[in-house]
Amino acid sequence: MRPSEVSRIFRASDAWQTGHFELTSGKHSQDYFQCAKVLQYPTLASRLCEALAEPFFVDEPTCVAAPAMGGILVGYESARHLGVRSIFAERKEGKLQFRRSFQVGPQDRVLVVEDVVTTGGSVHEVVTLARDAGATVVGIGAFVDRSGGWASFDVKFHALLSLQVKTFDRDNCPLCKEGVPLVKPGSRSL
Repeated sequence: MRPSEVSRIFRASDAWQTGHFELTSGKHSQDYFQCAKVLQYPTLASRLCEALAEPFFVDEPTCVAAPAMGGILVGYESARHLGVRSIFAERKEGKLQFRRSFQVGPQDRVLVVEDVVTTGGSVHEVVTLARDAGATVVGIGAFVDRSGGWASFDVKFHALLSLQVKTFDRDNCPLCKEGVPLVKPGSRSL
């Protein structure tokens, strides 16, 4: 799937939004990717996740792991296309953990997926969880890499759409200075 098609799908489903947003990282941005807006359409979710999973078939993952909330559906549908199981990590006391009896171990080859990567923080947490359990992390996939290449990983990384989206520290945000109302749509506090 070409980036232009991914961009078209995100804009047509209103998943690519503009305004003044506080991201999970705490930074502010004029652009926000509300992937739930595209994932509400199973046919689109299936197409995007198939394209996301495709480059990782050769890596023979045995499991797909994702951070909650945004990565759950991406992980599940990508795992379905790969024919492997899907698990997710949830925040408890501010830290991602595998709960619900989800486990990985030395026998597992884990693909970590996420809906949107800004700093890569949540992805790094899931990678660490998998590695601490003895699993091999074979790659990382995301619908959108909005870091412009700044998020870095020590394994194969593939995003369907890579963009350099401006972000601002709260104290240096021109949207705040203009008085544009701030929206905090992320799920980090869940």
